[in-house]
Amino acid sequence: MVREAAMLHIKEGLEQEFEDAFRQAAPIISGMKGYITHSLSKCMEETHKYLLLVEWETLEDHTEGFRGSSEYQEWKALLHRFYTPFPTVEHFQDV
Repeated sequence: MVREAAMLHIKEGLEQEFEDAFRQAAPIISGMKGYITHSLSKCMEETHKYLLLVEWETLEDHTEGFRGSSEYQEWKALLHRFYTPFPTVEHFQDV
């Protein structure tokens, strides 16, 4: 199992619109091969920051499968306009 982690900085004032768009985008990612689960958490101190965690069966399910898919283009169209700057995405595994 691989855990994808991304700290999302959302353009201030667009937080609710982002949350609404994320609810629309969630079924896209949850239908992908290798997807296990995800969570989106809002920062309590800086309300324009969110932590996205996604669990995948393999690293390639995310980096090749999802990112190389037409579904990713839908995800991108719904969400990428909210990010400032574009987030760094990292992958972790349990020890």
